[in-house]
Amino acid sequence: MRAVFVVSVHDVAPWSFARSRRWLADLDDRGVPATLLLVPGAWRGAPLPDDAALVRWLHDAHGRGHELALHGYAHQGVPGGPLARRWLNAVAARGCAEFCALDERAARGRLESGLAALAAVGIVPVGFTPPGWLASAGSLAALRGLGLQYTTSHLAVHDLRTGRRHRMPALSHRPGGLGERAGAALMPAAARRWSARGRPFRIALHPADLDRPRLRERALRAVDAALAAGARPCTYAELVRDARRSAP
Repeated sequence: MRAVFVVSVHDVAPWSFARSRRWLADLDDRGVPATLLLVPGAWRGAPLPDDAALVRWLHDAHGRGHELALHGYAHQGVPGGPLARRWLNAVAARGCAEFCALDERAARGRLESGLAALAAVGIVPVGFTPPGWLASAGSLAALRGLGLQYTTSHLAVHDLRTGRRHRMPALSHRPGGLGERAGAALMPAAARRWSARGRPFRIALHPADLDRPRLRERALRAVDAALAAGARPCTYAELVRDARRSAP
């Protein structure tokens, strides 16, 4: 069976525009469609809709087959929630897990704000990836209520309409972390192995990866390895749509 893989470009915002553009140029060179994860609120600078050049670039990318998806609203953790969730936000997600402990009402408010901001510049996402891949039960209920089609976690893509869970582990670098060197070596090896075995997976690209040339090289080597092994790249939206069509 031919493997499929998704490449996501995280943290797309005005402050990271140049880095997002660089990642997408690398993927365009390889003919790989990406899912761009947009942060619409004010994060490290102006809100996304205020950057006209970024908005034009996003529409152009969408026209070339890349997907535009929602990635939180402000990309910053909020206080409260169970101790374990607060620990995950602080340690595993480095303080960005905005949706990891929200109740349904609070999550809905942030989601509506993000969707409205993007709609104001003509962007209508069908999917959502929570910052840090962490979403509370209340956040998942809010996503369903707003009619979004899918969300993602670290190990899977979740179809919010059918309830189907597509197991797809994500390969991601951790710049500056204890596992940076091991993870850099793992990424291309895992992409090559999973592609050969027909196993679906994901490659997540972050702005901070570009601060270390080795991490960029290893990420692109993973993409090249997957393509060489015959794996098919697709966006999250394509993955969910195709799975629904092929379901019995």
